[in-house]
Amino acid sequence: MRKLMFFLLMELTIGCVWAADQVTLTAEAPDVVVSGDQFRLSFTVNSQKGKDFRLPSIKGFEVLMGPSRSVSSRTYIDNGKVSSSSSVTFTYILMAGEAGTYTVPAASIEMDNEKVFSNALTIKVLPKDQADEGSRPATGNVSRSQSAGGRIAANDFFFTTTASKTRVHEQEALLLTYKVYTTLDLRQLLGNISDLKGFHSQEIDLPTQKEWRLEHYKGRNYKTIVWRQFVLFPQQTGKLEIPSVEFEGIIAQRVQTSDDPFDAFFNGGGVVEVKKKIQTPKVTIQVDPLPAKPAGFSGAVGQFTLTSSISAKEVKTNDAVTLKLAIAGSGNLKLIGTPDVKFPEDFEVYDPKVSNNFKVTSAGVNGSKNIEYLVIPRHAGDFTIPPVEFTYFDVQANAYKTLKTEAYAVKVNKGQGNAGQVIADFTSKENVKVIGQDIRFIKMGETSYSRKGDFFFGTAAYWAAYLVPFLLFAAVVIVCRKQAKENVNIARVKTKKANKVAARRMKVAAKLLADNQKNEFYDEVLKALWGYISDKLNMPVSQLSKDNIEAELTGHGVSAELIQEFIRALNECEFARYAPGDQNEAMDKVYAASVEVISKMENSIKRN
Repeated sequence: MRKLMFFLLMELTIGCVWAADQVTLTAEAPDVVVSGDQFRLSFTVNSQKGKDFRLPSIKGFEVLMGPSRSVSSRTYIDNGKVSSSSSVTFTYILMAGEAGTYTVPAASIEMDNEKVFSNALTIKVLPKDQADEGSRPATGNVSRSQSAGGRIAANDFFFTTTASKTRVHEQEALLLTYKVYTTLDLRQLLGNISDLKGFHSQEIDLPTQKEWRLEHYKGRNYKTIVWRQFVLFPQQTGKLEIPSVEFEGIIAQRVQTSDDPFDAFFNGGGVVEVKKKIQTPKVTIQVDPLPAKPAGFSGAVGQFTLTSSISAKEVKTNDAVTLKLAIAGSGNLKLIGTPDVKFPEDFEVYDPKVSNNFKVTSAGVNGSKNIEYLVIPRHAGDFTIPPVEFTYFDVQANAYKTLKTEAYAVKVNKGQGNAGQVIADFTSKENVKVIGQDIRFIKMGETSYSRKGDFFFGTAAYWAAYLVPFLLFAAVVIVCRKQAKENVNIARVKTKKANKVAARRMKVAAKLLADNQKNEFYDEVLKALWGYISDKLNMPVSQLSKDNIEAELTGHGVSAELIQEFIRALNECEFARYAPGDQNEAMDKVYAASVEVISKMENSIKRN
């Protein structure tokens, strides 16, 4: 037994090592080339032990060079374990012949007396541009050099807008594709597609990193890319127009920096970016109405299947039963309604749970709509859930079709406990819990009665309903009249608000102090001091000076000491702004003195 286990382990280990060291031969080449272009065809084997590499004859291409052999190796560390790998690449330089689609057959290499074959390749050869007939381009690059200020022709950069169908029925899906064609060095494309009126649209997710491909279009070879794709569902009949959209392309153009052809050849030219605006073509879709709609039609258009299942066919009263429906297929799945299920009257039915599993591709919207109905049988007996019907319009058959599920016979046995109201948490587990009672018992005991209409009339609450609104109205009138009278005296209003305005400015000064912004801090403190006195004395700041401040404050009964303290605060603020030394200490001192003198001044003027 031990020997058998040993040999099994050895065989498993050898198999794993062989799988890890399995030799592969991989062929690589462009998918599309232009007639007369040169390109590389390479074959890479992940071992240096191979020999006798062979490539069968290739039709449609001329072999200009090869095979050239190159060896590469690398060493890497994975979790402290040092590993190494090596490979050999055989490269051919081919030139494409006549236009068409050709197959490069599998190559082979001998490895340990066994042949290893590569994958075959399919290469499409495009015809030359009509303007290039008779000449052979040096490379397969379609981008043409564009001199700065040169005119960009309409056929050098444009959009196409194509619809998979231009005549459809209402709610029938069609594919809308926006595609870019260019022969230039397009660096960036700006623009957005607005909502398409008259259609319900669902965009197809395209790769973020878009890959340019070669395509022969109207006698020229272009770099092309699918920019945006939508699956559209017409929501109304008649002629619907897909409007034109404006895009702005940023194109790189070469600038020749010297008139000397040798200097331009060796040093090259600069590149500038030029903006070019283009518009997508308009597309008109003819939308035909659906034929006369049968009863029970829920608006589904496409091709669908209907399946159903039930959680149990024999339950007890107040046990949960779940009926599941699945509508699958291709069409306007997101827009179709929920099928109507006729449950027995003895079943308590809750709102269905709907879950969607859609995938939007160029083939349309495919997937399924899953619907779960939760019901609670309240009484014992034998019941039948009739078949569920689902009617849709088949676009291929151009006719309505009706799908039916099977009928379900449910046997309900009498359960224990009362017939309480049950609610589900509506998960797949179908758990339920009792939250109340269906039947309330008759109230027992003594009960007081009152005559109809006598319970409110004549009570204190009745009279308060009249008196309280009147009192509130009177209070509001008195307060508003008092406020209006005070606002007439503008000088008095400014005087009352002087302290609030100064406080706001000192708050700003405190923030500037914390940010160590010296000049802004002193400006804000001076504004607070001068503005406060201006509002209190009802005098413009332009008419104020330190001399008339002293006279005016004396007339308002302010003490001489407080007046001198206020003027000293003004002087310290102006002096500290330009004084050398520790500015942080000076700013703190000015701020504290200003706050204190404004507070004292407010209290002194109020008392007088």
